[in-house]
Amino acid sequence: MSRRHFLSSCLRTPAPFSRCAHRALLHSSPPPKSSPLAFTLDIVCCHDLTHSITTLTLVASALSQDGVLLRGPEVLPATRRALAILEGANPMGIKIPYILLTNGGGVGEEVRSQRLSEKLGVPIHSSQIIQAHTVLKSIAAKYANDPVLVLGGKLDEIRQVAEGYGFKQAFTPLDVLAWNPSVWPFYDITPAERESTKVQMFSLPLRPRTDARQPADFSTIPITAVIVFHDPRNWALDIQILLDLIRSRGRIGAPHPPPGAAPCSSYSATRTSSGSPTSRSRASDRARSARRSRPCTRRVSRHACRAELTRFVHAGADGTTYPYVQFGKPTRATYEFAEAALKRRLAELQSSSAAQPSDPNIYMVGDNPESDIVGANAAGWTSILVHTGVYDPEHGPPTHRPRTKRRTWRPR
Repeated sequence: MSRRHFLSSCLRTPAPFSRCAHRALLHSSPPPKSSPLAFTLDIVCCHDLTHSITTLTLVASALSQDGVLLRGPEVLPATRRALAILEGANPMGIKIPYILLTNGGGVGEEVRSQRLSEKLGVPIHSSQIIQAHTVLKSIAAKYANDPVLVLGGKLDEIRQVAEGYGFKQAFTPLDVLAWNPSVWPFYDITPAERESTKVQMFSLPLRPRTDARQPADFSTIPITAVIVFHDPRNWALDIQILLDLIRSRGRIGAPHPPPGAAPCSSYSATRTSSGSPTSRSRASDRARSARRSRPCTRRVSRHACRAELTRFVHAGADGTTYPYVQFGKPTRATYEFAEAALKRRLAELQSSSAAQPSDPNIYMVGDNPESDIVGANAAGWTSILVHTGVYDPEHGPPTHRPRTKRRTWRPR
């Protein structure tokens, strides 16, 4: 059997998510027109793990994690067989390069790969994991030494992820609340949360040999970007702090500029070399399938939080629509970043980048028409829609049609 015949026959078998594929490399879209605010804050939002992971191959294969490989904590029946085929248990005995592309996140890729390797029974390297916020590695150098506010996750887990990417001055909303509880007086910070906050060390004047821990002083720290890595745990706190940052030019407690004030010379609608901030946003799915419920049951995700952030900012900043940059499926940036990761994986397997095809056929298997399928179609991939997650054929045709002849698959 030829390689071409084997790969095409795989696509006709009832276990399609073993041969879907997917491309990606980072490319951010231009920000909206500048607002009359005196500065711009970079707001970056990303996507949600309870969605999906995608796989790529030579033909490349892209699989969505939750809804394709997993159903909440459960491994779907054909998952291990599909991954075994990708790992070389096929008539050709070849390994098909793949990555797992998910709108989830909240932890580093090393942690995610270890968890999935144990659960799925195959070795998955961290380089094969593309989470919603993995793309942020590509902009980390731009903000490496700038103070940024990172949203989402528990305690300081997201700060640790951000620092691992190269953001050296990452702060969380809990850091701000520990510094000044009046920022949001309707919530009492817990001992565990306080312990997780970032502190600065200073010597007491009368006891120079004794160091004291104090919260960072945000009245003197110019926040240049807000990055939504994962689902925020306290929307009210996060929205209030973001609104304060936007209205006070990145310094909490600074005077608010008057309505219609001209931008300061050091600030603009997009981040400039002078240090002014822009807004960035991470993910686009408003809903996800519930872990233990029927596939049609929806849960709001960080996109819904981003929509609320945008609405409150619009209302609270004199009706100005504030610009943001978005990553995660189905954005072009995420699919381009994923394609680059897939090609690197292909080069690793072949031990020679020269041997890899310049334009491999990429197949993506997903369960969500509004993120997996629309994103794959826009990227020029061959998309495959399954019925094991968000999409339920009983509710009508998908909002975005997959490109393969075998458009859907339901496990027997």
